[in-house]
Amino acid sequence: MDSISLLREQLRAAHEYLDDTMADVSPEQLHWVPPGRATPLGANYLHLIQSEDMIINGALQRKATLAEGEWAGRLGASEPMPTPPWEEADYMDWSRRVRLDMPALREYAKAVYAASDAYLAALSPDDLGTTPDLSSMGMSPVTLSWVLSRYVVGHADNICGEASCLKGLQGARGYAE
Repeated sequence: MDSISLLREQLRAAHEYLDDTMADVSPEQLHWVPPGRATPLGANYLHLIQSEDMIINGALQRKATLAEGEWAGRLGASEPMPTPPWEEADYMDWSRRVRLDMPALREYAKAVYAASDAYLAALSPDDLGTTPDLSSMGMSPVTLSWVLSRYVVGHADNICGEASCLKGLQGARGYAE
């Protein structure tokens, strides 16, 4: 298996685990504000989807994100995530006021997943050693392989873990069985 195939497989699996974990979330669970500084489950999920859209489509391909283009106004969110880099207070305020329509948001997620897979499929293993300019997103210089494995695949896995925890704190089953 080559490195591109591996990344595609890892990202597909990360999306599947996350979507399976989110499949039975109620609107109340989605918008529940956890104690302390944790972000609500729904805002975390939207954050993951929009971040992947911003990284793959915006930062790496230098084109309009799906959220700015064909999905504008149809994200399933009362408002999109603030554009990074953001002030922590602004992000926290947003995370507590955003309201989500999960079926619509899942459709946007499917479109983002498909765009990400198409981008990965068009890469060659040699591309992974390049260093894209991500300064517009406030990111330090790293290789494309690092961006894809950590900022995209790793981020999806992290958010899946957070979703499982936030569901568990509400008395629900976390990871899908």
